[in-house]
Amino acid sequence: MMTAARPAESALAGPGELDRYPYAESPGAARVAPPAWQGADVELGRAPRRTAGSRGRGLHGQLVQQLGQMIVSGDLGADRPLVPEEIGQRFEVSRTVVRESLRVLEAKGLVSARPNVGTRVRPVSDWNLLDPDIIEWRAFGPQRDDQRRELNELRWTIEPLAARLAAGHGRDEVQQRMGDMVEIMGHALAQGDGLTFSRADAEFHSLLIQLAGNRMLEHLSGIVSAALQVSGGPIAGCDRPTEASVAHHARIADALASGDQHAAESAMRQLLTVHPDVDRVVPAPREH
Repeated sequence: MMTAARPAESALAGPGELDRYPYAESPGAARVAPPAWQGADVELGRAPRRTAGSRGRGLHGQLVQQLGQMIVSGDLGADRPLVPEEIGQRFEVSRTVVRESLRVLEAKGLVSARPNVGTRVRPVSDWNLLDPDIIEWRAFGPQRDDQRRELNELRWTIEPLAARLAAGHGRDEVQQRMGDMVEIMGHALAQGDGLTFSRADAEFHSLLIQLAGNRMLEHLSGIVSAALQVSGGPIAGCDRPTEASVAHHARIADALASGDQHAAESAMRQLLTVHPDVDRVVPAPREH
């Protein structure tokens, strides 16, 4: 349900300014929708701030972020026309910046450009929901609960299989690196360093999928990385730093080193079940 619109003076970016709305920084807070585009009085609202690891840089990246978040959040509904000249005037960016930004959004399935029709927002059914940017935008928007649940369900499918396959591949240097990540996570937990913990956590899971030796799974690694970045609130990891999480990661690393496929798969399922969001949608694994 749409909420009341903000006053124009607080909802709009100033000329030449790619401003953003702050709800991504406080996911629990209710968001007030910016005014929609109406007729010739085109106005762009604010889009949420990205994390320090933002993929987009410069005016082009900021405009992609701005428009993409507005589309994904529903502030620009399906079939809404996007007029390049008006976008360029509003943000004082060149036609090239606008054109390239719209091309990026078109590649993600968010907009379509057709002769004699122009550029319009596409329905959700056309979006590339596996695109890391769209995953992030959904996870910090009104669809955050659905997005995180869906990501956790997808991880439950991908990562236990990856762990099972990885146990059959004896790449010592990768296994050693995963062991190093577990050690770093343990030190970070002891020091209360959530950022270092999350980085080691993300690398651990990336290495796991790499070790699985399945190129199709490797193409899905971006989904897992995105899930790690948006899960659990301020701590970007498979769960908040806990001794149980470190222990489960260590069990996975040990199972990989010994080539025990069943133990690796079981440990991964237990790790994912530790996450409170996953626990709501999948049962705890049964030991055989």
